Amino acid sequence: QRQLVQSGGGLVQPGGSLTLSCAASGFSLDYYAIGWFRQAPGKEREGVSCISSISVDGTTYYADRIKGRFTISRERAKATVHLQMNGMEPEDTAVYYCAARHLLFNECTLSTDEYDYWGQGAQVTVSS
Repeated sequence: QRQLVQSGGGLVQPGGSLTLSCAASGFSLDYYAIGWFRQAPGKEREGVSCISSISVDGTTYYADRIKGRFTISRERAKATVHLQMNGMEPEDTAVYYCAARHLLFNECTLSTDEYDYWGQGAQVTVSS
């Protein structure tokens, strides 16, 4: 059974850093686009960042509001994708989800509707 298992998350002070990880169980992520999404209380789930499969050179995309602060990366040997979050702001507080979509020839997108497998979510709270 294919599953995504998330780790990381927690409480961080404004300006601090946190890393989220998304590990595949039962399959390789090489030919999957991986997206990170977040949902704050009372708001819709939004795309944060994504990384394309290795067949599309792992192209990455970032939402404007986190561009320059967050970095997505793929650790192939461990079938894991990381989201390094720096310079965190209170507005980054949300439940973060990773998601996977088998996608060989097209670049990833930040659309929630296009992903098939989802992680369990991780709470990230930015507060002093």
